Amino acid sequence: MVPVASGFQDVASVEARIRTWLADVVVGLNLCPFARPLLGGDSLRIAICSDAGPTALRRAFLEELDLLQRSAEEEIATTLLAFPDALGDFDEYLEFLDEAQALLDAAGLEGLVQLASFHPDYLFAGEPEDAASHYSNRAPYPLIHLLREDMLTRVLADGSDPGEIPTRNIATLEAIGVDELARRWRDMFGAA
Repeated sequence: MVPVASGFQDVASVEARIRTWLADVVVGLNLCPFARPLLGGDSLRIAICSDAGPTALRRAFLEELDLLQRSAEEEIATTLLAFPDALGDFDEYLEFLDEAQALLDAAGLEGLVQLASFHPDYLFAGEPEDAASHYSNRAPYPLIHLLREDMLTRVLADGSDPGEIPTRNIATLEAIGVDELARRWRDMFGAA
């Protein structure tokens, strides 16, 4: 896993926190049934952009998009691009996510690469602020997950219904409860 840049936060610590989140939350709570095989493999790329300027953020995104397209799936199956020193404001993050989607579309990669979004303060529109469901898309840093659409298609060919995943995740998170989720988050990352 080669970092994109190094800046204010220690790259090794940032990656370690992301791996903890993946192991304990994403895989540990089975929020993404496709993540387990990737977690222990070499084809999961965690890229860290420690720059904060808008041009640097766009460049990091485009470089990761290009690298994913130039690499065989066995080399890089999927990429998590983290922004530990930028996009801390959730609305600012959403604006950048919209820009990233526009860049992906302009590159002609719609239908080939899909973006998934994660943020420490993730809030689903229309949900109460204290809803447990927000934890399904919370991560220790602002992240954009670049997924290969053909890989998702193959994984879903086993008869899995992707529409069931959010419903199952909400039920799992509600069963744990928002207070317990916040406590676990504080234990892992120091903030709720």
